[in-house]
Amino acid sequence: MNLTMLLDMAADGFGDRIIVGDREAGLTAERLRGLAIGAARTVLDRGADAIVHLEVNGPAFPVAMFAAAYAGVPLVPVNYRLGTDQLTLLLAGHPGAYRIGGDGGVEAGEFLRAADTATGEPPDPLDPAAPAVLIYTSGTTSAPKGVVLRHENLVSYVLGSVEFAAAGADEAALMSVPPYHIAAVSNVLTNLYAGRRLLTLHSFDPREWLRLVRDQRVTNAMVVPTMLARIMDDPDLDRAVPTLRALAYGGAKMPPRVIEKALSEWPHVDFVNAYGLTETSSTVAVLGPEDHREAFSSADPLVRARLNSAGTVLPTVELEIRDEEGVVVPAGVAGRIFIRGDQVAGEYAGVGSTVDARGFFDTRDAGRLDADGYLYVEGRIDDTIIRGAENIAPAEIEDVLLRHPHVADACVVGLPDEEWGQRLAAVVVPVPGGEVDPDEVRAYVRDRLRSSKTPDTITCWPDLPRTPTGKILRHSVVNGLTSTP
Repeated sequence: MNLTMLLDMAADGFGDRIIVGDREAGLTAERLRGLAIGAARTVLDRGADAIVHLEVNGPAFPVAMFAAAYAGVPLVPVNYRLGTDQLTLLLAGHPGAYRIGGDGGVEAGEFLRAADTATGEPPDPLDPAAPAVLIYTSGTTSAPKGVVLRHENLVSYVLGSVEFAAAGADEAALMSVPPYHIAAVSNVLTNLYAGRRLLTLHSFDPREWLRLVRDQRVTNAMVVPTMLARIMDDPDLDRAVPTLRALAYGGAKMPPRVIEKALSEWPHVDFVNAYGLTETSSTVAVLGPEDHREAFSSADPLVRARLNSAGTVLPTVELEIRDEEGVVVPAGVAGRIFIRGDQVAGEYAGVGSTVDARGFFDTRDAGRLDADGYLYVEGRIDDTIIRGAENIAPAEIEDVLLRHPHVADACVVGLPDEEWGQRLAAVVVPVPGGEVDPDEVRAYVRDRLRSSKTPDTITCWPDLPRTPTGKILRHSVVNGLTSTP
């Protein structure tokens, strides 16, 4: 199967149901198909070899995704926030693309109007092994790489995650991540297949998010942890969300105090923590609603700790934790996370497949499984700090810092040190209205870990540099600390 078959199933199964946008004036599934076919004809008439989407979220994005599929070319959603030099370099790699947005591209409205007036039959179905989407990674630790996701990868993820037409006609989902993130791609596909209307928020604002949830009767939503923190931390917000049934989060570490407050204030909401990567076509592990409720209410520290986990792996994928020699380690032992499954691409433009001989993809994430199969992600392998002869995962220290009552956000990095090779430096953000005493916080960490994992310095900043999807820009933190007189 390819992506066009998912849209065909939706249009044939519930074609008159509004599937994108406002509940009064949005696009039905049948209308989405018509626009996608029209846009595909426009793209083919131009002789384009890809569709570059350089716009904010909106109806043009799902139309472009399925238009690319019908045209047999990949969709390339590009970060419109990139600097001029980065953007120029990236776009130079797609000289033959049909471009939506940006200098030299068609405006989103013009793209939709052209799609509405194009004529012709839809192209023949393409090979499921053909590239469907090319997503450039965020590049928080290195230059962005183009991840190739083929139709078979994305369809496998959808079929393994969602039941066709499972959503009720009253259900609506709100997506707040930008279109160049894998979660945006997966949200379009899974909500369409389920029959759930999808709304988007161009730029996140907690008040606007809450207004949309109430006005559009949103039942399902997806946020990154920094978004939920902004909703929960503002004392002046009316956080009533009577129609909200489920809220998924992921993309970065969730501060314990934030998820605990959300569980307390919204007991009727089913929370889901989703862990996945662009290279795995989105989610590979889930901490489900009952896991959240059980962990939140439990007095058992081992069960309570599951709120910090990524949950258990999907039945459609396999996961291994391996040591530095590539040997699979037992439960409780930390190592490197490897994933295998049909949804796993592990492929980069200009590089090819990076899966190993057994079909496993190296996520470059550190983690461990507990005895019950819950996955704990401990950060990127590339972020590891080497102090003396000891490898230290910043995430372990950050988890402790985030439990301090006066700390809202935290990042730990390694800075050059003549004696130890690297020294530990922490940047913390105080909770609203709070103050942080660096010595007291250092003592707090030392009491819970050990002296070698206690930050040598703690610096307070008003906020941390993050990508729009919530990932900490660690190189910016290092630069900020080393450039300070």
